[in-house]
Amino acid sequence: MPLASQPDAQKHYTYQDYLRWPDEVRYELLDGKALMMAAPGVLHQRIVRELVTQLTLAFRGKSCEVFPAPFDVCLSAADAADDQIDNVVQPDISIICDAGKLDDRGCKGAPDWIIEVLSPSTASRDLIHKLRQYERHGVREYWVVHPTDRVVMMWQLQTDDSKHYGNVLIEETRGTRASALFPGLLLEWDTLFPPPAPSPRS
Repeated sequence: MPLASQPDAQKHYTYQDYLRWPDEVRYELLDGKALMMAAPGVLHQRIVRELVTQLTLAFRGKSCEVFPAPFDVCLSAADAADDQIDNVVQPDISIICDAGKLDDRGCKGAPDWIIEVLSPSTASRDLIHKLRQYERHGVREYWVVHPTDRVVMMWQLQTDDSKHYGNVLIEETRGTRASALFPGLLLEWDTLFPPPAPSPRS
């Protein structure tokens, strides 16, 4: 099914529609609405690349795998048919510890940990719409890295039956930081955001 240059805002799309679109067209589906994905900037890609490098090394030999975008994540039940799935996202980084959620097309079900690097074009999507979907579908930990403010916002799914995130934790990207899910895993923020070079003396 061809997709117009601008999707129909009134139309409800599913993963079945999504799979028919050309590969060069990058959209996400949130509650059936097709949302265009703009090409990320250089700083965004540098941060994603460094995070993926650190995470891949940290999880080497373990059951969890690291998948950077483009990588389809269907937020749905494992047995949901393609025409029943209307939430398909491409997080910057997905960490998945259950191999049963993986198939040749990507992931069906909630990743354990998702990291998004904020871009101006996706800020409201990452901080509002995708936050709600990740919470609703059971993503256990969600981080949003803000490149210009140099902070990271972290949400963790509560251990009770509420299926809600606790209060957001906001930290500066300095030194090291452990994931709540993987406390032995330390990310080196200074390699992502090197301190500015000292000003030359006059």
